[in-house]
Amino acid sequence: MQEILEEILIKAAAGDMEAFENIYKITSGFVYNVALQITNNKEETKELTRKVFLKIHKNLKKFRFASSFRTWIYRMAVNAAINTSKKRSRESSRKPGYEEGFLYDSLTESLKQRLDKKKNENLVRLLLDSLRPVERACLVLRDMQGLSYKEISDTLGIDINTVRSRLGRTREALLKTVKKEVI
Repeated sequence: MQEILEEILIKAAAGDMEAFENIYKITSGFVYNVALQITNNKEETKELTRKVFLKIHKNLKKFRFASSFRTWIYRMAVNAAINTSKKRSRESSRKPGYEEGFLYDSLTESLKQRLDKKKNENLVRLLLDSLRPVERACLVLRDMQGLSYKEISDTLGIDINTVRSRLGRTREALLKTVKKEVI
């Protein structure tokens, strides 16, 4: 994600809609992708992204530059996605149309490549579904978004050692799940 100038943030916080629109253009794809990787649901993620930006708009004047704006947005997106995932898991085990988030079909790929890709996507989805939302968030932020342990700690508001241990346990659990699937 491209860095946003402090003056744009200040203008947006003061109510400048053009500045806020600029922030939205720069960060909306980023927020959507982070949320999608945690929720695994396109429709839910679209709504969640809208809610995150409403929250950003409402709270931008409270941003004090104590952390980076990127970390602040990560925190909002991840927390919203975790809460949405928890709510969904309480309401039902799975919604229809769930596969939309991972399925991608290209006309130029051979049938074998498409089947292999679908099989891998199903395995990734199965593995991510086996995790609790907070575990999934740590894994997504580290292995898919490339955040450092410190950035994850700041984003999730947890101790850096908790991040390390949570990632270690999560990776071990995933290895066990993969071994079960292979057997």
